[in-house]
Amino acid sequence: MERVRYNRSESEKFMKKEDVPSGRAIAIQQPYAEWILTGEKKFEYRSRQTHIRGRVFVYASKTPGHEDDWEEMGKQPGDLPTGVIIGSVEVVDCEWFPKYKSFGYKLKNPKRYKKALKPKNQAQPCWFFPFGVVKGRPKFKK
Repeated sequence: MERVRYNRSESEKFMKKEDVPSGRAIAIQQPYAEWILTGEKKFEYRSRQTHIRGRVFVYASKTPGHEDDWEEMGKQPGDLPTGVIIGSVEVVDCEWFPKYKSFGYKLKNPKRYKKALKPKNQAQPCWFFPFGVVKGRPKFKK
């Protein structure tokens, strides 16, 4: 199992650099989070549409993805970090995919962090604020 290193000062450093100005994260199962950061996965499929755009943290959730996908990657659950933020990605669009009966969040420009970040707040199934709501963050537009 890969050892994950993190510290709070590292998370504060990223917030100060404004890598993710909104402070928002999306929770994604492994190995899909890994595929996003390598640029192999261009869409994240969800049952709900989103109007969220811009850079968001990528949180590798603790729940593993399908066994077939792990085999395709040549890894097993436990080989990749979980329960931490491992990078960020830009959400640039949201499209309906009738074939999958899902919305696809179009992703671009993934960025892997050198050190994983431990969120202060508990992760949620989709969007959440891992370090609390950022003051002065852009307001959600309906």
